[in-house]
Amino acid sequence: MNVKLGASLLSWILPQWNAEAGKYAIEKTAAAGFDLIEILLPASMEINTKEVRCQLKENHLGVACSLNLPADAHIAFHPENAEKLIKKAIRKTEETGADFLGGVLHGGIGVFSGNPLTETEKATIIQVWSSVADEALSRGISIGIEPINRYESYVCNTAQNVLELIEKTGKANLFLHLDTFHMNIEEVNFHDPIVRAGKKLRHLHITESNRGMPGEGTVNWEELFLALKEINFEGNLVLENFSSSVPGMQSAVSLWQKSPHNAEELALGSLKFLQKSLRQYS
Repeated sequence: MNVKLGASLLSWILPQWNAEAGKYAIEKTAAAGFDLIEILLPASMEINTKEVRCQLKENHLGVACSLNLPADAHIAFHPENAEKLIKKAIRKTEETGADFLGGVLHGGIGVFSGNPLTETEKATIIQVWSSVADEALSRGISIGIEPINRYESYVCNTAQNVLELIEKTGKANLFLHLDTFHMNIEEVNFHDPIVRAGKKLRHLHITESNRGMPGEGTVNWEELFLALKEINFEGNLVLENFSSSVPGMQSAVSLWQKSPHNAEELALGSLKFLQKSLRQYS
């Protein structure tokens, strides 16, 4: 397997970007020994990518980007807004030096219609994805789409939901981005979705069932890593677990219980877990 290990911006700071906090997150990620940082782009797109690129270079750190669509860019309701925002994110991704943009790019988090996804809504999503895929291809960017659980979206909850829509676009640079937290709620197991995706899986958020330290919850890590070995996974494994020790994080991500680990303990412990698991199952 050709795997890069990363930490999300959320491992260290709140999702709202500012230059000082971003520099701190980049330095902490590099010092911890990760290969890359995943930068969650703000919907405002207010981020100095030239400055970020310099900081990444200074810290010898790779980068991937992500975007979670806000309510006013829910594709099924606001396709033009969504398309414009995703294309802006693609340009920002290129400016950071990254070649991957992942995240919740099927609908706004927390937006519901009150019904299952309709065929008309699917057609709208396919149209927007096709357009943004062409923009991304022209800039050398791959896009990964992340299914999330039923309590946060009605659009794409499973790997199969995303893969079916990607197939209908016919675009080769659209990929699957999985998250073990959401998989633990929505998938039957951790093996089948990964094997079914095969080379369409490019990016994986690693976190426990309680968003804490891997190995201290109910995620079946053996199933997951054996599946990654089976498909000879080539892509990013990125921590997206949260610590209540980060000021403001509890309300930002609904982390109502106090974390047993501070941010640094959680990042370092999780990295060791990943490294050990890759050795064990490779």
